[in-house]
Amino acid sequence: MMKYSEQFMEHLEYAFAAFCKIVLRNAAISAYRDWGRKQKHEVSLDYLMSETSFEPFATDNYFEQHVYEKPTVFVVQGKEVVVTSRRLADALANLSEQRRTVLLMNFFLGYSERKIGNEYGRSRSTVSYWKLAALKQLRKELEETKYEE
Repeated sequence: MMKYSEQFMEHLEYAFAAFCKIVLRNAAISAYRDWGRKQKHEVSLDYLMSETSFEPFATDNYFEQHVYEKPTVFVVQGKEVVVTSRRLADALANLSEQRRTVLLMNFFLGYSERKIGNEYGRSRSTVSYWKLAALKQLRKELEETKYEE
């Protein structure tokens, strides 16, 4: 084992202390710079409250739009899948039974492509192809209904 002189050990301590001070100084500079950037783009809520004569609020009208729509129920593998969006339900109804079932099993019931393939006796890659084709057709159906509205 090698012994270092007391003078050398003291030198190492001073060098390490200097290194730590430099790291801390640079971290502080970065923090202040980031804080300054934020200050340029952010406005405090207290300032907004003092400058406006009304209380800030937000409304959620999602349920107002969908309250009157009756949800559509699809039965897949003996399980009910409820679709609340009329547009999505209509687009799914226009798909073939197999394509609709694959999408509902994957996205609503959480089945993996491999598990769906086992249900149909097919490979995972075949189910992946079915799913991509179904998504392509579903996108087309949804785009058509978007222009009708």
